[in-house]
Formats: sequence, structure tokens, C-alpha cells
Amino acid sequence: MARPEFHELTVSSVRRLTDESVAVRFEVPVSLAPAYEFIPGQYLTLRTTINGEDVRRSYSICSGVGEALEVGIKQLQGGLFSTFAQNLAVGDTLQVMTPQGNFNAAIGGHHHYILISAGSGITPCLSIASSVLAMEPQSIVTLVYGNRTTSSIMFRQDVNDLKDFYTTRFVCINVLSREKQDAECLNGRIDGLKINALAEQKLLNLDHCDGVYICGPSAMVDDVKNALGSDVPVHTELFTTGDVLEVKTESRIAIDSDALAVRIIIDGAEREVMMNPQSETVLAAAQKAGLDLPFSCAGGMCCTCRCKVVSGKTAMDMNFSLAEWEVEAGFTLACQTRPLDNSVLLDFDEF
Repeated sequence: MARPEFHELTVSSVRRLTDESVAVRFEVPVSLAPAYEFIPGQYLTLRTTINGEDVRRSYSICSGVGEALEVGIKQLQGGLFSTFAQNLAVGDTLQVMTPQGNFNAAIGGHHHYILISAGSGITPCLSIASSVLAMEPQSIVTLVYGNRTTSSIMFRQDVNDLKDFYTTRFVCINVLSREKQDAECLNGRIDGLKINALAEQKLLNLDHCDGVYICGPSAMVDDVKNALGSDVPVHTELFTTGDVLEVKTESRIAIDSDALAVRIIIDGAEREVMMNPQSETVLAAAQKAGLDLPFSCAGGMCCTCRCKVVSGKTAMDMNFSLAEWEVEAGFTLACQTRPLDNSVLLDFDEF
């Protein structure tokens, strides 16, 4: 994994998906093509200036491997970037960070994957589905896709195209919460009970799958994951639909000092930042000191501000994106990290 970098890319197409969502495609120059090669399931961080404010948001790549780079953006009520994006046009330019993220499916071989998504959580699942189906001639993909109504389904035509092309290898189960369907198990919201009901109806084969990928709001992800248990390989992605997620810290280690020094290595240079760990995170303190650290959501969701704790003791307020092995290897999220002593050294160049 290389350290993320921004490059200016030009919008090559914008297509309307629903009344409140668009798919935005980017033209990647030949010279930058290697930097934007992605693994299905990864995301891009988009950056622009809106009303004088530097705004960054993360959106999962929805295109398959070998296809043009594209993301889906759903407008949120009060969402600064998602509202701005609805009016993007061909020829506009945005700062686009190189692909990041660990919500990935292995491509190559023979697999049966089950993808479970709600709303705009379809984007990484669509990338995984189209890539697996195109590159693994014997593999099977089952998608459970939750939405309010048929008209609110993002990428409905794209999913239907996959069904038409891969008639024997791709199944989509649409679950609608505000539109009645004939089969009762297809009505309501996706949760653990719903997944078990679909399995009982023989619509899902959980016993013979190589992985379950769940992307959506935290309540859905947690409930489905708990219902599946430990016998099924489960991969999760909490989806914030691209705008900052407001979360409350559930617990925080008590920190006595209100002034600690943190040393930061980035681009081969070391800087020292003084901070108050009681009131600010490393990312916030670094920004105040004028350091341009990589970040996107600033909510512990996207892993863009991942760095290595070389020395000292730190604590994270919360962690929704680092895998257990990453934490054990000493990685942390700058947007959630607070130093516990004066010997902390964080390396953003270590991957």
C-alpha cells in the first residue's frame, strides 16, 4: 500500500442514477494510470473547495477492474459535498486521492461470494461483483440489496445488466422497506433475522460460500455480522455515504497532561507538534500546526490517515476501519489518536 496522494482529474461523464444520486466517472491520464489501479472494494477521496472551505469526502469505486474509474454519490440532507456533486459536469476537475481501503475480495480462482448492501452501500459491492464475474468464469455472486423503493435503487440498470449477462452465475435479491413485494421475506429492512430467513428459504447458501461482504449503516452491519456467527468468513464496511459521520466517543483513556509533544514523519521529514490530548486528536493538532496530513472522513471510518506508532504510547477514541492485524502491527488512525506520553513518534511513510 502506497501513501495516498491527490492528483487533479477531469470528470469524463456524469449519469443520473436516481433523483438523489449520480455516478461520476473520471479520466485518468496514461501517466497516472498505475497510481489509480484499484482492488475491487476500495474507495477514492474527492477534494474541492466549497465556499472557501477545503472539503474532502470518501466514495467507494463502483466500476470493475479494467473499467473507467467511477464512483456513486448519493445526496444527503445538508451534505455539503454530496449536494455539490449532484451538479458536477463533464470537464469539471476535482482533486482525487489514489485508491485506498481494505474491504477487498480476492480475484482469481473459483469463488462463491455473498454481498449484502443497503442504499449507497452498493458501490463497493458492485465493483466486487462485476470484477469477480468478469475475471472468474466459474464463480458465483449473490447480492442482497436493501432499499426503500424500486425508484430509489442506485445502479439498478447496472445490476440488471449483470443479471442479464451472467444469468446462471449472478443472483440479486432486492429487499424493499417501503414498497410491498409478493414474497414476505423480501419486505422490510436487512438485518440478521432477514438474512437467516432468506437462508431458510434456500435463497442464500451460507454453508458453501467463500466470503460474505457487508456494506451499509453500522446497525445493519453489526446485526447481520452477529447473526452469521464465526463459521462464515465475514468482511464489513461501515458506510457513511460520503459525508462526515458524527459519532460520540464511547470511552476514552484518562489523560493527565494537557500539553504533550508528538513527532510526525511524513515525506521523509520529521516535525514536532505540541498538542492538548484532552481536547484534540493528532490530526487536529497537526492541521493547526500547518501540516498537511492525509485524511478524509476524520471519523475513524476510512483509514486514509493510517500511520505507524514507532514509539511511545497512544490511544484511539474509536476504530471502525483498521483490521485487528493492523492494530497489532502498531498502526493507528491519526484522526482518532491521542498521545499518552511525550515519546510518541508517528510515521506516515510506513506501510
